[in-house]
Amino acid sequence: MNNNLLMDFTVDRENSTVKVKREFAASISNVWAAWTESELLDQWWAPKPWKSKTKKMDFKEGGQRLYAMVGPEGEEHWALADYKSITPQTNFKFLDAFCDNEGHINNDLPRSQWSVDFTESNKLTIVYIEIKHEKLADLEAIIQMGFKEGFTMALEGLDELFISKTF
Repeated sequence: MNNNLLMDFTVDRENSTVKVKREFAASISNVWAAWTESELLDQWWAPKPWKSKTKKMDFKEGGQRLYAMVGPEGEEHWALADYKSITPQTNFKFLDAFCDNEGHINNDLPRSQWSVDFTESNKLTIVYIEIKHEKLADLEAIIQMGFKEGFTMALEGLDELFISKTF
C-alpha cells in the first residue's frame, strides 16, 4: 500500500463542516466506480472489522442508497443516502441520514449534506469531501461517535481494494 498518499481531515467548527482531501493511486474512472457502485462500495465503505451491506441503491438524481454497517457480532446500523445531484466523474451530492432497515429516518440523530469531488493529477485521483451539518452540536456528535477514525479506516480499505482488484 502506498503510505505516501495524502489524507487531510479538517474539522471546521465555525461552519459545522468536515473537510477531507484524500489521494488514491487509481484512475478517476475506477475511483468514481468505487464510490458509486454498490458492489464496490460494500467492499470498502465500513471500517474493519465492520462490513457494508447495501439493501438497495439507485445512483441517480433523486435516487437513494439504503445500506447497513454490519458489526462483527451481526449488529446493524442503517443509513440512507438521498442523491441530490450527479456530474459523472466530477461530483455528486447527497443527504445522509441514520434510519431503520426500511429507510425510515431516525430524527433523533443528525443528518449531513455530503459533496464529493473528483479530480485527477499525476496518475492519482484526488477526492475532496465536504460534509456539512446543520449545527455544531450535530458535528460534535458525529466526531464523538468516532467518525474521523472510522472514515479514515474505510478509506484505507478503498486503497486495499485498488491494490487487490483489477478494474
